[in-house]
Amino acid sequence: MLQTRPLEKHLGRGMRGRLPDRLTEFVMFGLKMGWASLFGGLMLGGIIASKALWRADWPISRYDALLGYALAIQIVFLAFRLETLEEAKVILLFHLTGTLMEWFKVSAGSWAYPEPGLFKLFDVPLFSGFMYASVGSFIARVIRLFEMRFAPYPPFALTLALAVAIYANFFAHHFVWDLRLLLIAATVALYGRTMIAYTVGRRHRMNLVLAAALSSFFLWLAENIGTVTGT
Repeated sequence: MLQTRPLEKHLGRGMRGRLPDRLTEFVMFGLKMGWASLFGGLMLGGIIASKALWRADWPISRYDALLGYALAIQIVFLAFRLETLEEAKVILLFHLTGTLMEWFKVSAGSWAYPEPGLFKLFDVPLFSGFMYASVGSFIARVIRLFEMRFAPYPPFALTLALAVAIYANFFAHHFVWDLRLLLIAATVALYGRTMIAYTVGRRHRMNLVLAAALSSFFLWLAENIGTVTGT
């Protein structure tokens, strides 16, 4: 069983003496979610700040500066053990997969990165993979921080088949029918009964499909902020 970190225990004890139990659980839930989202929050903050502050005549482009910023975040996370080596491997996989997806979408004309940059490959700035890595970081950290357990979980073969179908549709819908709605229905059917057991101060349960929908909503907000800021 994963152990709650000393800082979390200290915060929990401090609030439990001053706030009602349910309010304490709610506040702690928000704090732990924010901590799990730290990589993505820092990336989003850097994107917004750089859009507001950057000047075209500066010696380094904004996209290249964001790449250096993202690399620095990753180094700090590993140096201060804010993520484990296994989590870093998951994040790297998200980064590589995301970069491949960006190459395809840009070549297909779905979107573009309009600003200049030295570290661009096939018109895609290399920092973009870290936006996908932010999602991987959140998933890995939130499972650990909340000590999540999933039950009943569907057979792994079905999970793998659904994942392959989703990724295949991401590319194939440019050439054949878009199966997105069918895949959403399949996701609900497959995971509709799955509950997440998680720990704040006490143990709680939430439906996996609901949790995924809420996460997707915040991802949608972040993506629209990325669009508005030219990233």
